[in-house]
Amino acid sequence: MITVPEAAKKIIERSRYLSEAISKGLINYSALARYIKPELEEMLFKDVSESAIIMALKRLEPQFQPKFKQSNVFKTPPEMIVRSNLTELTFNNSEELTEKLSEIFSLHARHSKYFFALTEGISETTIIASYDFAENIKKILKEQTIVAEYKNLSSLTVRQPKEITYTPGIVYFFLKSLAWEGINLMEVVSTYLELTLILEDKEVNRAFAILKSLFAEK
Repeated sequence: MITVPEAAKKIIERSRYLSEAISKGLINYSALARYIKPELEEMLFKDVSESAIIMALKRLEPQFQPKFKQSNVFKTPPEMIVRSNLTELTFNNSEELTEKLSEIFSLHARHSKYFFALTEGISETTIIASYDFAENIKKILKEQTIVAEYKNLSSLTVRQPKEITYTPGIVYFFLKSLAWEGINLMEVVSTYLELTLILEDKEVNRAFAILKSLFAEK
């Protein structure tokens, strides 16, 4: 038979925001107990008092302490690079598209100053590039149907230390701060030590300020 603490934990674990707020002592347990009470009682098939739920939540608090601490990975604030005036193009995968990619890579080798990122999925390929370069790509792929196209985008690239490779929670550390502030990400692109966020131009300055504040001296 599932217990009150076990049921409460299942509910809290579904929301990383709630888990983090509890770990930092930012939650009003009375309000949270009232909020989860109906679902918790449904899980237990019985009535449960708010006081019992509050007690269970307080006992759970130590279990939600974050395993990732930025100071253990980022000894100094990371370098962050912003690029603007980008376009995103998405195509359905095809044999013809694959054949044309070598031409696109060759073109970029001659114009490396342009931003260029390519992600090949199971059924789609997305290319993000500086506007002028994207226009050249469209000419090369003129026989291919563009599934989606977005302009007026910017990239925010965070360069990270090697320790991130085996450290859980790195990507969440950055993305949850932007999500809290209602900033929409068009794409997330990563390489070995770079995390690149693709946003609308209007959002990039605010996103940069938020990420920079994560490393401000306390």
